[in-house]
Amino acid sequence: TGSGYLGNVNQSSIFVRIAPHEERRPSVTRFLAGLVRLDPMSAFRGNYTQRDVMTDIRKRLAKFTDLRTSVRNSQSFNIGGGNYDIDFALRGPDLHALAAYANQLREKAKEIGGIVDTDVTLKLDKPELRVDVDRARAADLGVQMTDVSNALRLMVGGDQEVSRFVDPAVNDTYDVQLRLTEGTRNDPEAIRRLYVPSASGRMVRLDNIVTVKEETTASRIDRTDRQRQVSLRAGVAPGYALADRLEALQKAVDEMNLPAAYTTAIGGKGKELARTYKEFIWALLLSIIFMYMILASQFESTVHPFTILLSLPLSVPFALISLWATGNTLNLYSALGVLVLFGVVKKNAILQIDHMNNLRAAGLDRDAAILQGNRDRLRPILMTTLALVAGMLPLALGTGPGAEERRAIAVVVIGGQTLSLLLTLLATPVFYSIFDDLRSTEKVKGLLKRMRPGREELRPAA
Repeated sequence: TGSGYLGNVNQSSIFVRIAPHEERRPSVTRFLAGLVRLDPMSAFRGNYTQRDVMTDIRKRLAKFTDLRTSVRNSQSFNIGGGNYDIDFALRGPDLHALAAYANQLREKAKEIGGIVDTDVTLKLDKPELRVDVDRARAADLGVQMTDVSNALRLMVGGDQEVSRFVDPAVNDTYDVQLRLTEGTRNDPEAIRRLYVPSASGRMVRLDNIVTVKEETTASRIDRTDRQRQVSLRAGVAPGYALADRLEALQKAVDEMNLPAAYTTAIGGKGKELARTYKEFIWALLLSIIFMYMILASQFESTVHPFTILLSLPLSVPFALISLWATGNTLNLYSALGVLVLFGVVKKNAILQIDHMNNLRAAGLDRDAAILQGNRDRLRPILMTTLALVAGMLPLALGTGPGAEERRAIAVVVIGGQTLSLLLTLLATPVFYSIFDDLRSTEKVKGLLKRMRPGREELRPAA
């Protein structure tokens, strides 16, 4: 209770360790142990995931309506904004207005669905004593504002070193600290009885020039870019995506019609997701450019690389279907699997087109070279595909901590390559034939253009 960074006495954390991964998920070890007990199916009974435990705890905590509870995975590394799926920030000049808007958005988040453990960082619940000075009366009595502030700072806030005490018995010195006792400095009546000096030299009681009021305020005020900020922090429920929930929150804020001085920002995992998405798009574009450059230098042609690269878009729908069928999501790991899939699919097209070009160089016409090339390269393509699938199966079927993230890469490669194999085998020869016709047509157009009358190279010599 009250631990951690800026922890409060009204905030507590409980850490729970669940059973090891090998005891609650299907594995070869559990299967063999069950086989020894003549019950091999025991490895597939009573299994649960960490998400299942978190969902069950949320249901049990739902009855405590006066508490704001949050169930989160223990944070492995800090990416900013704490260990929250959603860190949606509102920024503006007025603190009380920000608190009202944040709580209104929190209620809307419950209606949106797919958002759990909602809470706001700004809470106006910390009691304080606020002192309002009657400046006109203070000026009449000759009391300076600095004297009032120094008296309150010294008596209520305290001073760590007002003097030094020398202890001759041990030949050591100690700092003398000055502050009212806890019961006195929390008492408004005791504060009102404090005295401050005036210009005439007389002491003036503080309640003659100030008004002490008990109010509540924020225990902490966050600022970003010189603006006050309050964040809505929450988690994403199973079956929903982070990007989709952030978009729903932004739509809810737009419906609130906030004044122009109030803006929104996304932090934490949502910010990292957006940055990862942009960088992945750049990585995808650069990979296609580099593949084209390498293929163009390999085939000494600017047309054949297009024929090969056109097989890449055909594999993307099958990769997404594989993710959907296995219950995985499109995340960083599955996106890396798409890049690996591109390399595998491209390899099949290279085998086909390279062999077709060799057959045409040996004297076969185009149609015969296409048929013969596909017949000759079918076996190598099937062998490499099966070898790749077999190599990815341990990654797809593996268990242990972190297996879910690694499995997404294997699912994309196995499903995408297997499902798109037949389509790419048929589409690559078709693209090859179409681009060859277009290239031939351009040559004919170029030849006719050069033979057009009036060209300088066709003029008869004088």
